[in-house]
Amino acid sequence: MIESPINEIDIVKAKTSKIEKVDFNNLAFGKTFTDHMFVCDFEDGKWQTPKIIPYQAMTIEPSARVFHYGQAVFEGMKAYKDENDRVFLFRPEDNHRRINKSAARMAIPEFPKDYFFKGLSELLNLDKDWIKPGIGNSLYLRPFVIATEPAISAAPSETYRFMIICSPAKAYYKGKVRVLFAEKFSRSADGGVGFAKAAGNYGAQFYPTSLAQKKGFQQIIWTDASTHEYLEEAGTMNIFFRIGNTLITAPNNDRILDGITRKSVIQLAKDLGIECEVRRVSVKEIRAAAQDGSLKEIFGAGTAAVISPISAFEHAGDVFEIDDIEESYASLFKQGILNIQHNEAEDLHGWRFEIK
Repeated sequence: MIESPINEIDIVKAKTSKIEKVDFNNLAFGKTFTDHMFVCDFEDGKWQTPKIIPYQAMTIEPSARVFHYGQAVFEGMKAYKDENDRVFLFRPEDNHRRINKSAARMAIPEFPKDYFFKGLSELLNLDKDWIKPGIGNSLYLRPFVIATEPAISAAPSETYRFMIICSPAKAYYKGKVRVLFAEKFSRSADGGVGFAKAAGNYGAQFYPTSLAQKKGFQQIIWTDASTHEYLEEAGTMNIFFRIGNTLITAPNNDRILDGITRKSVIQLAKDLGIECEVRRVSVKEIRAAAQDGSLKEIFGAGTAAVISPISAFEHAGDVFEIDDIEESYASLFKQGILNIQHNEAEDLHGWRFEIK
């Protein structure tokens, strides 16, 4: 872990704010951005003095390596405000560790922890008014790194740009989601970059997901690349299954993202005395459970949606509907996580991080 001390951040404040033009009751996810952004360049073998500047377009050469070789990683985080106007992040140290793990896999230099947290704090204090209190409201944060060196030889870049942009958010998915079990396409493979939040992982999902959407499904549950017999992730989320009263989720490996919400659900299950098995989950097992009625729930877990219940799945032409149940695990975990994030419940595990 890089622990470079930071002496200052150069800050240029926006002359006017865009906030009065924003309808916070009707937000399309990820399309509205706050007044400022964080920028830090890697040059001459080290990260330079970070800056916070007004949100704006930037100039980059068409030969920048990010366009040609895909050296780009990112994170997804949220900031929350309680009723006393205090601002919190949720498990941000996990995000910092993960973006550096992703960066290392893509031959990108790791970003110093002090820069990361100081940058987040200064940025959120500047754009604090964009964070609205109340369950369901948040400010989505997108830290990311791109290769900027203007060169098209096939080699890692020698220069990079680390940025954080912010977007006010409400619910990501509205209502329940219908999914298709993947039988042909794969999200990632052994030895690849599936565990990293590399930009190309997500771009590669768009085409098979568009095919699923044409059939009336919002997302795909990805299966293993070798046999397509085991269920691994749901679209951009980790996946959980409830058979009887047992919660089941696939183990982490080099194909599956180490989801922070996933880890939180597993811990909350332990706190509540809910049996949770971390093991391989076969398509055959879930089909059988759906047929005999023991499959009670499927839900996705991720930063943007928190918990996203799944109402039906298709596999090999067969569609299986999942009935609503009272006191679902999905609603229990979602409310539990939201309450911790918004400072409305005790934080037993030190997950909240207050912005001072």
